[in-house]
Amino acid sequence: MESIRDWRKRISIDPAVHHGDPCIAGTRVPVSVVVGSIADGESVDAVIRHYPQLQPEDVQAALHFAAEAVNRFDIVSMTD
Repeated sequence: MESIRDWRKRISIDPAVHHGDPCIAGTRVPVSVVVGSIADGESVDAVIRHYPQLQPEDVQAALHFAAEAVNRFDIVSMTD
């Protein structure tokens, strides 16, 4: 099994693929679609049924990517 720190190998950012959006490496499946599906309540198994080219580790990599991306932004309160 892959090390959790190897998740970056599963994400690709290529201007020639899906307008440079982060995608699961070797596919045209955007990280945003995977993360959005999980956020909408889809299970990992359901995401993989919709995108059979993905592995469970790809879904985990997408979630790690999203977590790293959020850590790079300053969050401004929307209630002020």
